[in-house]
Amino acid sequence: MNDARDFGLAETASPAYGIERFDRSMPQPGKIARAILEGFNRHYQLFRYVAQQAKARFENGDWHGMRAAARERIAFYDQRVAEAVERIERDFDLASLTEEERDALWQAVKQSYIALLAEHRQPECAETFFNSVCTKLLHRDYFRNRFIFVRPGVATDYMDSDPPSYRSYYPATQGLRRTIKQILIDFGLACPWVDVERDIRRVLRAVCEAHRKGEAPNALTRPFHAEPDLQIQVLSNLFFRNKGAYIIGRIINGTRVTPLAVPILRNERGQIYIDTILLSSQWIATLFSFTRAYFLVDMEAPSAYVAFLRDLLPHKPASELYTMVGLQKQGKTLFYRDFLYHLRHSTDRFVIAPGIRGLVMTVFTLPSFPYVFKVIKDVIPYPKETDREQIKSKYQLVKMHDRVGRMADTWEYSQVVLPRARFAPELLRELLTDCASQIELSDDTVLIKHVYIERRMTPLNIYLSHASDVEVDHAIREYGNAIKDLIAANIFPGDMLYKNFGVTRLNRVVFYDYDEIEYLTDCNFRRIPPPPNEEAELSGEPWYRVEKNDVFPEQFAPFLLGDPRIRAAFLKYHADLLTPEYWQRAQQRIRAGHLEDVFPYPRELRFVQRFEPDSARWR
Repeated sequence: MNDARDFGLAETASPAYGIERFDRSMPQPGKIARAILEGFNRHYQLFRYVAQQAKARFENGDWHGMRAAARERIAFYDQRVAEAVERIERDFDLASLTEEERDALWQAVKQSYIALLAEHRQPECAETFFNSVCTKLLHRDYFRNRFIFVRPGVATDYMDSDPPSYRSYYPATQGLRRTIKQILIDFGLACPWVDVERDIRRVLRAVCEAHRKGEAPNALTRPFHAEPDLQIQVLSNLFFRNKGAYIIGRIINGTRVTPLAVPILRNERGQIYIDTILLSSQWIATLFSFTRAYFLVDMEAPSAYVAFLRDLLPHKPASELYTMVGLQKQGKTLFYRDFLYHLRHSTDRFVIAPGIRGLVMTVFTLPSFPYVFKVIKDVIPYPKETDREQIKSKYQLVKMHDRVGRMADTWEYSQVVLPRARFAPELLRELLTDCASQIELSDDTVLIKHVYIERRMTPLNIYLSHASDVEVDHAIREYGNAIKDLIAANIFPGDMLYKNFGVTRLNRVVFYDYDEIEYLTDCNFRRIPPPPNEEAELSGEPWYRVEKNDVFPEQFAPFLLGDPRIRAAFLKYHADLLTPEYWQRAQQRIRAGHLEDVFPYPRELRFVQRFEPDSARWR
C-alpha cells in the first residue's frame, strides 16, 4: 500500500482461506512476520539515532552535518525495505506455493504480525513497513485488507512512551519565571546562554503584548488569573531543523488553550538564545508547512507526538504531520486512506487543473479534495530540453533538499487505480493523448503508472489577474522573497514565470514547477555585453555567445514586469534580482560554506527586531 504500487480501490471477492488450512510444511508465518518486524525495528532505531545526533550537531553548530543527516535519513526506509525483501526471498521458499497456499500463508503472516505489535510503540509505522515489504513480494491482487493493512490493525489511541511524550509544568505553584527557566533547563542543551534572564523577560513581554493586541487572546496576561489547572505542557524532545531547535507546547488555563513554539538559535560564539515565541496556530502551522524540510525529533511513540500536534493544529491532517516529523512513508499511508475515504464520500469528477497548460505535465484535480495530480507527458516539446528520468531526478532533488518554505513537497505513487466514472471526458482525452504510456484503461478503472500528488495552490498568474493593488503589492513582495529564499538554499528556479508559482491559503508564494531547477552554483550569471554596432542591437539574434548554463538577469524584466502594478511592486522590493551581481554574491557565500538564515516566521517577530534593550520595568 505504501510502496510504489499502493493504490487499490476496493476489496474483490475471493475465497477466504483461513489459517486452519495452512500446511505445516510451508514457510512458518511467524518467522516471516518476525523477519519483517526486525527490518522495521532496525529502520526505526536508525531513524531515532539520527534524531538523537541532531542535538549534538546543534550544540556544536554543525549545520552542514544537520542538513546532510536530514537528507540521508530520507533514504533509510527504502533501504530497510529492500533488505527485508531480500531476506524473505532468500530464507523462505515462496515461489513454489500454489495460489491457495499463498493466500493462506499471507493471511497467517498478517495475523502473526498483529500479535507481535501488541506492546509495540510504533505499531502504525510497523504496519506501513509490512505493507511496503508485501507489495514488493505480492501481486496487486493481494493489496486488500485480508493480506495487508489497508486499514490499521492496531489502535494507537492513548499510546505514549515511557517517560511520557510531554512534560507538564505548573506556574501557579512554581512561579512563571521559574517555570520558564525550568523548561529550558530540562531540555539539557550543553551550550551557554547569551542571557537567559533577558530571554525570559522577552518571552513574558511577548506573551503580554500578544494578548493585548488580540493576537493570542487565550495567552496569559500580566498579571494573570490562574485557574486551578493552569499548566504549560511541552513535548519532551526538541524539534531540530537547519540552524534551529524548537520547543513545541501549549498553555492550558481553564478552558483556554494557547499553542506555543519557541525557536532557540545558536550564535557564532556557541551561545544560545530564544529568538521569539510563536503563540498562534497560523505561525506554528508555518513551521510544519509542506514546503519545509522535515524535522529531526526523537520520538519513541510517534503517534503521541502527532496527537499532541493535532491538538495545536486541528486543520492539518495527520498525514502531513507524520511527514513533517520525518515519517513520510507513514504520511503516504494516511494520505492514501484519507483519499480513498474521500472518494467514497464524494461524487465530483477529476478535471484538468486551472491555469496555463504546461509542456511537461498534465495536471488534474478533484475539486472537493485539496490536492493536484501531476503526470509526466510522453513527449516534451521544444523549447524544453528534458526527459522523464531527468524530471523525476529533479523531483527527487526537491525531496532531499532543504525547501526553506518555498518549494512544495510531493507524494510519489505508482500503479494508482482510480474509478473511470470519476474522470471528466476532456481530462481522460488529454491523458490518453499526452500521457498514453502512463495510462491503462479498463471498463471501470483508470490505472496511472506514475503520478506526483501535492497540495493545491492558486497559480500566481491567476491570483494576480484578480488581485487588488494591495494584494498585488503583497504577492510580488512574496514572489521575490520566495526567489531569494531559494537562492539562500542554493536553488535557481529556472523558469521564473508566475504560472510556476502558487499562493497558499496563508498567502505565501511557493514554487512548484521543478523541471528546470538547478543548483545556483551550477549557473553562470552574466551581464549582457554592449552591442558592437547598431545592426547587432536591432538583430533578432544575440550578438554574444550563450552557453547552456548562462543566465542574464537583465532579461527577467521584459518577461515579468509588463503590468505597471507588478513592475512598481517588484522594483520597490526586488530590483536587485535584475542584476547579475546579486546572484554572484549569493554564489560566493554558498561556495564559501555559508548557510544563510531563513526564518520560518516573519523577521518582525524576532525579539531582536521587536524589543529595544530591556527597560527596568521588565527586569
